[in-house]
Amino acid sequence: MKSSSDFIGIRMGMWLFLYSEIILFGGLFVLYAAYFHAYPEDFVVGGKQLDRVIGAVNTLILLLSSFTVAASITAVRLKSKKTALGLIAFSFFCGIIFLINKYFEWSAKIHHDIYPNSETLVNGPPGQNIFFGLYYVITGLHGLHVIIGMTLLAISFALVAANKVHANRFAMLENSGLYWHLVDLIWIFVFPLFYLVL
Repeated sequence: MKSSSDFIGIRMGMWLFLYSEIILFGGLFVLYAAYFHAYPEDFVVGGKQLDRVIGAVNTLILLLSSFTVAASITAVRLKSKKTALGLIAFSFFCGIIFLINKYFEWSAKIHHDIYPNSETLVNGPPGQNIFFGLYYVITGLHGLHVIIGMTLLAISFALVAANKVHANRFAMLENSGLYWHLVDLIWIFVFPLFYLVL
């Protein structure tokens, strides 16, 4: 059985990992800011070509899923296994919906020849090519993090179902929740930078 110091070490390790992820996306956001300063008009035009409704829906989906992940941890601590499993499953389902929306959004853009170095963008203003390059890199990287977060939620679901995560031992679920909250937090920055750019 793990000691309390082991759990503290695991938690600290998770926080350090999350910090490195924040540094990664922070660097990309700084890069965005530098190019936005150079091509403000092109970024505004690029942002108007994105679907704000889908962006807003995905924002609501992630916010709701963050709530249900947090609620699942509370349910485990209250020894309500069935409720915890339902909340984790719902959060996982939210991740699927988010990725489906992103798939259709990307597909529509690619169908209209809007992707980095496409003929449309290469022959257009340089700032728009940069905007969509950043859009695909940042949202693609975020999508990868959503998939990783869903994997952690799936593992947590299996562990709760097997009674390996319970009221006295829930570090795995808690760390999965922290990671999922990071995914949500990153999107909170991505949404206004790309979809609401003015």
